[in-house]
Amino acid sequence: MLTRFAINDDIPGISVLQEKNLFENLSESEMEDGFVTTPFTTAQLEALLVERGVFVAVEDAEIMGYAIAASWEYCAQWPIFPYMLARLAGSSFVDTVISDTNSYQYGPVCIDSQLRGTDLFPRLFEEMRVEFSTRYPVGITFINQVNQRSYEAHTRKIGMAVVDTFEFSGRRYYSLAFDSARSVFPSL
Repeated sequence: MLTRFAINDDIPGISVLQEKNLFENLSESEMEDGFVTTPFTTAQLEALLVERGVFVAVEDAEIMGYAIAASWEYCAQWPIFPYMLARLAGSSFVDTVISDTNSYQYGPVCIDSQLRGTDLFPRLFEEMRVEFSTRYPVGITFINQVNQRSYEAHTRKIGMAVVDTFEFSGRRYYSLAFDSARSVFPSL
């Protein structure tokens, strides 16, 4: 399986995987296997491609996973992100005082259901982390507290730390942070 930066031709495959895993398209039992909260339009993905913020896992020309990362400025188009950053700004993580210029938003990440629990998630995350480590020392994400599969994957496999919990639009979330300089693969 190849992990790499996304290209324009990947957008239809990203959109298909997104729709299959979007929170609002799943039953309660389907959500237990994980879900994506933030949908992206084709135009939003195209804008992120310019910023080198979309990463994919590809097998036989099919998108099997994707990860998104972006500046807080880009993410401001969704009200949850400015709210989350305002709660975290000024707090410290790994000797860095969090601000909109020295941290970034990672996520969503989506892995095809057949490949969850494999090493694909850490590999795709690592592809993104390496790229963004040259730009920002701290990465931040949020996870819906209902999405325990994602919480476990991010805290156990990646080693992210919970730095806040909050409520937004009637849902409860974890904010998690990670050191962009630290590989998820200790041997690297």
